[in-house]
Amino acid sequence: MKQLISFFEIPASDFDRAVEFYEHVLDVTCTRCDCGEEKMAFFPDPETGPRGAVISAKGFDPSPGGVIISFCVDRIEDVLSRVIANGGKVFIPKTKIEAEGQGYFAVFFDCEGNKIGLHSVME
Repeated sequence: MKQLISFFEIPASDFDRAVEFYEHVLDVTCTRCDCGEEKMAFFPDPETGPRGAVISAKGFDPSPGGVIISFCVDRIEDVLSRVIANGGKVFIPKTKIEAEGQGYFAVFFDCEGNKIGLHSVME
C-alpha cells in the first residue's frame, strides 16, 4: 500500500517563533520560503513518508481542536522536555500503546496552540 499522507502543514500566527520552536524541539533545520503573503518553513526531506511545513498564511489558523499529526521520535521524554523549554505544554504525557509492539505516544500543544503527537517504538 502506498503512503496515504502526502503533506502536512502546521499553522502559525507567529511564523518565526513557530519555526524556531520546531527546530529546537525536533533538533532539525527547516528551509524557509517567503512567497509574499504566504510563508512556509519545510521540515527536512524524509527518505520515505510525508513532507510537511510550518505555514503562515491567511486562512491558516492555529487550533487545539484541529487535525493531529504525530512525529516519530527516538525518546519521547527528551522531546517533551524540549517542548516545555521552548514554550509548549504537555497535553498527554508518554503513554504506552496497548497494542503489543506499538511503542509509546504523547501529545503536546506547540507554541502556537496546535495539538501535536509524538510516537516512538524504540522505548
